[in-house]
Order: sequence, then C-alpha cells, then structure tokens
Amino acid sequence: MTSDKLRRLLHIALTAAGAAICAFFSIPAAIVLVAVSAAIFAVDELMRFQRRRKLFALCNDIDRILKGSDSVTFADYNEGALSILTAEIHKMTIMLREQNSALSSDKLFMKESMEDIAHQLRTPLTSMMLLMEMLRDPDLAPQQRAGYVQELYSLLSRMNWLIDTMLGLSRIDAGAVKFREQEIRCRELISSALEPISISLELKNISVDVSVSGEPAFIGDMQYFTEALLNILKNCMEHTPEGGTITISAAETPIYTGITVTDSGSGFSGDDLDHIFERFYRSGEPSKSGYGIGLAFARRIVTSQSGSLQAYNAPNGGACFDMRIYNTAV
Repeated sequence: MTSDKLRRLLHIALTAAGAAICAFFSIPAAIVLVAVSAAIFAVDELMRFQRRRKLFALCNDIDRILKGSDSVTFADYNEGALSILTAEIHKMTIMLREQNSALSSDKLFMKESMEDIAHQLRTPLTSMMLLMEMLRDPDLAPQQRAGYVQELYSLLSRMNWLIDTMLGLSRIDAGAVKFREQEIRCRELISSALEPISISLELKNISVDVSVSGEPAFIGDMQYFTEALLNILKNCMEHTPEGGTITISAAETPIYTGITVTDSGSGFSGDDLDHIFERFYRSGEPSKSGYGIGLAFARRIVTSQSGSLQAYNAPNGGACFDMRIYNTAV
C-alpha cells in the first residue's frame, strides 16, 4: 500500500472515529466535523494535485533539456517548495550548458588541428614519394642520388620535428607536463639554444651578437625553455637574409628576467603580428613560408611557467621577440 493511500485511509478513519464520538453527544457537531474534515481533505488533495502537476511539468522540462533544448528557464517554479529544487537544477543546467559549449569548442579545435596536421604531413610525404620514385631510376647519377637522399633526410627531420612539437603542445595543454624548477642562467640558456643551429647560421653567414647584463637567472625547466628559445631563434634565422645579424640580449630586473631576440630581417606585417603565435599560421607574403607551430609552442612553454612572450617590429627594422619570466605569477 502506498503512503498516499495509507494517509487517505487514516484520514477517513480518524474522521469516522471523531464523527462517532461527536454523534454520541451532538449530531450537528458530528456533521460539522465531517464537513470540515471533507473540506480539509479536498484542499489537501487539490494542493497535492497542483504539486504533482508541477513535478510532471518539471520532469518534462528536464527531459527537454536532456534532448538539447535551450529555451527552458524554470521561470514558472519561483514559488513554493519546488523553488529551491528548481534553483539548484537551474544552476546545474547552466553548468552543463557551459561544459557542453566548451566540449563543442574543444571538438572543433581538435578537428581543425587534425586537419592542419594532415595538411602539414601531406606536403612532405608527397615530396618523399616523388623522391623515392626518382631514386628507383637505375641510371641516376651518384651525385643526384646523394642529393635526393639528403633531401629525403631533411623532409623526415621536418616531419619528426612537427610530430614532436605537436605532442609537446598536446601534453602541456592536457596538463600532463610537470615542469622542473631549476635555476636557469641566461648565458647557459642562450648557449644551449644556439648550439643546434650554429652550423645553419654559419652556412647563411648570419652573425649572432649576444649581450648579457650581469648574471641574470630565473627558475624554470631548462629543457623546455631551451626548446622555446630555440624555436624563436629558428624563426629569426629563417627570416634573416644572408649576411644578416641576430641580436640576443638578457637582463634581470626586480620584477622579471628578460631575454630579447632581434633579427635584421624585414619584420612583421600588420596581419602577421596578430596571428604569429597561432598554430599553423602562415604568412600571407608569398616569399615567406609562414611561422608554423614553433612560435605557438614557444609561447605555451613560457606562459605555462609564469612568463610572457610578445613580438613586435624593432625600431630599426626586423622582428623582435620579448620573453619575460616573472619572479611571481602575473
């Protein structure tokens, strides 16, 4: 037996018992008691009916929300005992909508990222297939064969760098990277970042002017900061003409430790400045291959460790990158 049926039977039983006792003393009193009891019972049933109707309506609204409706506002439940419940459901609904919006944005971002990666990998893969076809020629001269093999190696290196960089970005975005807290001396950091590209700089006859004021240092992950500075230097090298100069300066202030990298190239166009730190952004100038993903990775590394990375055109021409690592998070 349900609680509602038991409540009704108890009400009837109590009314009957009270009416019987009243009838023993006064018939009119018994009639009044039965009338009042019936009125109370009717009012209670009416109120319970209204509550059930609101509950059914609330269930329907929740079902509409689950089916993706955005028009439910719970404005009809601002009175009575249901108002507390509907207020909490409304909060939960807002939170779920925000989470759904974030998931949709992440899904779109992932789709665009996968398309970008596929595009970036397709170009070197197509070139590699053509080179492999050429290498199958038995009459190919040894010098040409060696050149094709070198080009294949270059393309494979580019693909390996792209994959490693994307994996690094994904790990940082997912919060899976635990940065080490080391004392990083700027002189050592600059030397470590220049080492991998020293031969390329020499081949392009690009000179590097390093100016370090005092012994600036900061706390961070040496490996990741080396990668960030290396990507900045690679970008400067790619956009500096032969015989040009890259200037690196470092200094420490009471607030932050700063490293500035400036090249003697043509600098950034207005559109480039707004997008150079975006993943897979390509310059609109046909003479440039774009800024790729290296700068996006560099900024992500720096900003994840209480720093900032900005870019602008130097007063005397050329691109300038300003990296700052703050003593406290800003």
